[in-house]
Amino acid sequence: MRTASEHAKTIVKATAPVIEKHGVDITTAMYKRLFQNEDVKEMFDAAAQESGEQPRRLANAILAYSKNIDKLENLGPAVTRMVQRHVETGVKAEHYPYVAEALLPAIRDVLGAEVATDEVLAAWGEAYWMLADILIAAEAEAYAAAA
Repeated sequence: MRTASEHAKTIVKATAPVIEKHGVDITTAMYKRLFQNEDVKEMFDAAAQESGEQPRRLANAILAYSKNIDKLENLGPAVTRMVQRHVETGVKAEHYPYVAEALLPAIRDVLGAEVATDEVLAAWGEAYWMLADILIAAEAEAYAAAA
């Protein structure tokens, strides 16, 4: 299981205010990129996208993660809900790279290269994969328990 370096965690935590301000713009841009893949798009509730509920929900989750990256135990209930939702919708380990490939460029698109520097994006990449590994492991357990 991957972990984020202390340096990456510090950067991610420091970006929480900008995530709070621009989170929905980032997640909206991310979904626009992600949904270029029709197979992935079909996994999502179109009504939740159109209402803006899903981009808001994800923006709030990213914000909570950025604020608590050094205290992951605070995220237990949120992670449990995410895992349940992912299992209900058929999310698998192979879907996580698609999100990374959409999220990181969306951060740069919205914040600009002056704020979303290579160092910031590298930190968010480490943070993303640390959380993805936690979710993937929990989802694998949930799928196994359901089988």
